[in-house]
Amino acid sequence: MTALPALGFDFGTTNSVAALAGDTGSELVRLEGPERGDPVFRSALCFWQDEAERGGLGVAAGPWAIAEYLDFPEGSRFLQSFKSVAASASFEHAIVFERRLRFEELGRTFLALMAARAEGALTGGARRVVVGRPVEYAGSRPDAALARQRYDAMFAGFGAEVHYVYEPLGAAFSYATRIAEPATVLVADFGGGTSDFSVVRIEAPGAARRCSPLAHAGVGIAGDRFDQRIVEHLILPLLGKGGRYRSFDKVLDIPAGWFADFSDWSRLALMRNRKTLAELEKLRRAALDPQAIGRMIAVVEGELGYQLYHAVGALKRALSAEEAAHFHFEGGDLAIEADVTRSEFEAWIAPDMARIEAAVDRALALAGMDARAIDRVFLTGGTSLTPRVRRLFEERFGGERIAAGGELTSIAHGLALIGCQEDMSAWTA
Repeated sequence: MTALPALGFDFGTTNSVAALAGDTGSELVRLEGPERGDPVFRSALCFWQDEAERGGLGVAAGPWAIAEYLDFPEGSRFLQSFKSVAASASFEHAIVFERRLRFEELGRTFLALMAARAEGALTGGARRVVVGRPVEYAGSRPDAALARQRYDAMFAGFGAEVHYVYEPLGAAFSYATRIAEPATVLVADFGGGTSDFSVVRIEAPGAARRCSPLAHAGVGIAGDRFDQRIVEHLILPLLGKGGRYRSFDKVLDIPAGWFADFSDWSRLALMRNRKTLAELEKLRRAALDPQAIGRMIAVVEGELGYQLYHAVGALKRALSAEEAAHFHFEGGDLAIEADVTRSEFEAWIAPDMARIEAAVDRALALAGMDARAIDRVFLTGGTSLTPRVRRLFEERFGGERIAAGGELTSIAHGLALIGCQEDMSAWTA
């Protein structure tokens, strides 16, 4: 590819992907990894103390962050899913070895390290940068204006005009290159932090030059929330959830906030700081079951969040393929072995699926359509592979209308194609 006027960037909660598009076509940007190259780059950072580095901190990103962490877990701070706090006014900074790092600092560091693994493909040459954003950000009261400010600061270093497009629209543009007839399409994008839906009319397939966005809706629930449900049911009961502690002459319930932070990947690593550990130790001494709180402290102090995340993710993936699977986690004096059925897991996520279905209803209502008006449903994003998610759409729209593919790459591909349009006003968020 010689002309590269547009860069599409899918900054995801779990993974990030970039694509370039120009007059001669489009291509995914391949990122160097410790073992092999891959266009999918884990949205993670690992910090460690190193006096030889500027500011006294060494840092790695993506699969390199995972490799560094696995080599030296107790001397590291491993951060993942930090996109989840982009719209959170309550998140001011992450404390990493006593340094306070704002969201935009984490983001700029991540982008710089990702670019360093792209062999120059992400530095210069792009006339436009098109960045995906959720329709609805994650969090209890997301502030979209705050997220925009943080994204602006994060992506300022690209040195090109930056545009923001809803992530499912990127997937719609990518999907339009795959179909042969005009169609009204519901695009359902399921990531780690959010589930987003767009209704799009594709008038001229193939070239993907005549697409009209009709309506959008979203909810801050996706794969990470499903992970939280597994943690809530299998792990937190062993860490004191539902327990009690003594306060003077009273016996009180242990505050739920400790367990909410622990089950949220974007906050778990941040619990490893002097203040929080001191408060947990105080709670351990007052708890009726001090060993349970001791196990929580051991997981936090031992920086075992990644191992826990890996075990939970392995169970979730296994339940996507089988009707039952075995869960195994061991670390920090905590050992869990449990057999879990798909039906149990689906019962755990039932409240989340109800909110996801309500967001689908909103998208259709805003488009002035019902399910019969949708010709195709395009499912994308890693969480779309969850059988309960797919079954929702099969039941609503019929299996013959469901399409999938490029679960981790379609958004970036489509964003780059949108960046090649002369007039982007219909697409920018």
